[in-house]
Amino acid sequence: MTTLVNRPNTALLVIDVQNGVMGHAHDRDTVVANIATLVDKARAAGVEVVWVQHNSDEMPRDSESWQYVPELVRSAAEPLVHKAYADSFEETDLEPVLAARGIGRLVVAGAQTDECVRSTLHGAIVRGYDATLVGDAHTTEDLTPYGAPPPDKVIAHTNLYWRYHRAPGRTAGTVTTAEVDFTAGSGAGRP
Repeated sequence: MTTLVNRPNTALLVIDVQNGVMGHAHDRDTVVANIATLVDKARAAGVEVVWVQHNSDEMPRDSESWQYVPELVRSAAEPLVHKAYADSFEETDLEPVLAARGIGRLVVAGAQTDECVRSTLHGAIVRGYDATLVGDAHTTEDLTPYGAPPPDKVIAHTNLYWRYHRAPGRTAGTVTTAEVDFTAGSGAGRP
């Protein structure tokens, strides 16, 4: 029910599943496998897959740490958005990419839960998008030495609060990989 006009389409947004991000990620292999399943589902349904790739001093462009994990292969026809901030919309071409394709609903997966995934979810909602989080297809690393909760708790808390997040004229929610049904029109079994 996006508030964006003439945006009936859905996209899978894959955020920062890069070697430098996923190297110490919680439950890495399961999350990457779930994202691969989502990519396959989206492609089979003719739904856009939009890839987001972070650039930083620690992950300079074209470095090994900057590359997407080898299990996920972007099709040359699928959009790639480069970013330098947590919110995938900030100083990127994500909005024009989505607008050109009539996309008003996002199904979000990737890393890191407590930074780029959360920031992008909130950035999408405030910009008028519907934003569904795939609860078993996002992850983070252990930041307990810095005072954060353990990664499984960060993920669980994000899934909980996004499940009940609401905004006027927009929908949010959390679903599992198994519940995502891109053929249902909304992009998820329970947006």
